[in-house]
Amino acid sequence: MRQVPAALLAGVDALVHLAAISNDPMGNAYEAVTMEINHRAGIALARQAKAAGVRAFVFASSCSIYGMGGEDAKTETSGVNPLTAYARSKVASEQDLAPLADDDFVVTCLRFATACGWSDRLRLDLVLNDFVASAVATGEISILSDGTPWRPLIHVRDMARAIEWAIGRAAANGGHFLAVNAGSAEWNYRVKELAEAVAAALPGTRVHVNPAAAPDLRSYRVDFRLFAQLAPGHQPQHSLAATIAELHEKLLDMGFRDPNFRGSRLMRLRVLATLREQGKLTEQLTWAGTPAPRPTPLPLAEAVAA
Repeated sequence: MRQVPAALLAGVDALVHLAAISNDPMGNAYEAVTMEINHRAGIALARQAKAAGVRAFVFASSCSIYGMGGEDAKTETSGVNPLTAYARSKVASEQDLAPLADDDFVVTCLRFATACGWSDRLRLDLVLNDFVASAVATGEISILSDGTPWRPLIHVRDMARAIEWAIGRAAANGGHFLAVNAGSAEWNYRVKELAEAVAAALPGTRVHVNPAAAPDLRSYRVDFRLFAQLAPGHQPQHSLAATIAELHEKLLDMGFRDPNFRGSRLMRLRVLATLREQGKLTEQLTWAGTPAPRPTPLPLAEAVAA
């Protein structure tokens, strides 16, 4: 992200910006680098893209910008309350992308609900995926909070559907610059409800709540009506029950039984820590020695999952 050659954008019609230090634990561990990569490098990329004649810029933002949102469902006009470096980087990026948008450079910021679901590049550092993995590996789900915080969710393949829509969005449908909540009202759940849904799908799973835990201030319900209005043909298709069932089936297929999975390569913070320990990444999260090889482009849903 910090070394994108301008030539890479020649002849590009649309750019989907997914690259980021992309969750709260990673942002907390690398706060300054998170702002450098997620915000400053992202805006530099957008300026490069505009100068190269890219017509559509799609930015993966996040509903986490609403922070401690209370009980009212947050709309796009609600105030933001970012509580983490990750969320602050998203707010700053949206603010700096807005003045770049015009007739020739249509910008869409998709404020995604929390990702979940199976993908070939599986992540388990996501609340629903973590709960299913824990139920499969240990027969238990331990909620570190009192379970009351709200979390909107979206399946990774439905994220890809939203991106597909945003790539082709005309400025007449939402404006030159658009920040829109991407998800569905049916997927607003309390954390405890998610754990209970997993336990119901995997009989015998025990759910433990920590009523003495410090409050998790990251709690927000989200209103997705604008997304439904603007993108009626690209609405989320996956249900919570089907998502849990698919995760369960695929984890069994891969022989997953690791009770210590939170220290495995399926957790991105652990991967970064391992690369640092091996001397492959610097403190600034640049590759030590020679630059990293350019990866082969991924299919859209797989890229979102990564």
